[in-house]
Amino acid sequence: MFIYFMVANHLKNRRQARNYLWALLITCVIVSVVGMAQVSEGVRVSAPFEGEVGEPNTFGGYLVFMIAITAGLLLTTTSTGLRLIYGSMVLLFTAPLFYTQSRSSYLALILAGIAFLWLSEKRRMVLIAFVLGGVVFPFVTPDVVTERLGFTFTQREHRGRQIEVGGVKIDTSTTARLRSMERVIRDFPKHPVFGFGVTGYGFIDTQYFRVLIETGLVGLFMFLVLLSSIFRRTYHNTKEATEPFDRGLSMGFLAGFIGLLGHAVGSNTFIIVRIMEPFWFVLAIVIMLPELESGTPEGNGAESIAHGKKRIR
Repeated sequence: MFIYFMVANHLKNRRQARNYLWALLITCVIVSVVGMAQVSEGVRVSAPFEGEVGEPNTFGGYLVFMIAITAGLLLTTTSTGLRLIYGSMVLLFTAPLFYTQSRSSYLALILAGIAFLWLSEKRRMVLIAFVLGGVVFPFVTPDVVTERLGFTFTQREHRGRQIEVGGVKIDTSTTARLRSMERVIRDFPKHPVFGFGVTGYGFIDTQYFRVLIETGLVGLFMFLVLLSSIFRRTYHNTKEATEPFDRGLSMGFLAGFIGLLGHAVGSNTFIIVRIMEPFWFVLAIVIMLPELESGTPEGNGAESIAHGKKRIR
């Protein structure tokens, strides 16, 4: 979260904001190319520099967020050249996403797409893209995607490590998450107000339950207030934006945010540094855009100070 304050206080003009965004997009291009280079190795694609055991789920969440940002810009730009660039980036970022085999990321991508149906003025274009995607999906989707989705219910039996839902055995990975949720519900009453403390309970690979068991009802309430504040402010900026770049970036961020809310069901999304660094970085830009647009000399966080003074008065 410190990244948010650093960026918000450092931004001085719109050119800076655009340059930072291009740096983020170019970084994602490089990472996506590196990710695709792993496909031939027959492993789940992950981000660079993660050692022998990667984190495909983390990589998938990052890619969904960047896809949403780029798609938002694609839907609002008036430049034909930029449309080609943004469109190519969306396709490039989507390719390694498939090979992460991250089901949480697939869910996040669907939720982000639905968010665009709600937010975008070009709903017909988004809907057509959805329909075309659904039609060609079975023909262009790598086999590993369908196998991964089917794996949820078709994994060979591991005695004692799988649970049944509706008479169907669930794979060990999903079972582990469901059982951890069950343990949280069982142990939560022991420390309901402030929880067991951060890292005081054990590993829980689902954000909402982890916040609840580690920080209790107080922490969960504050966490939900934070998420609600992000949603309300970025939604307001999306609706009030007049410049294509502002609207595209704000809309893309909000769609990506909605996707990450779904991703957090099966991952600790909001404490994973490789997702949260670009998240808070872009959020700072989105929040500051109205200040930069207005030409306020103190477009570097002075708005917060001004509002604080008004409250004191």
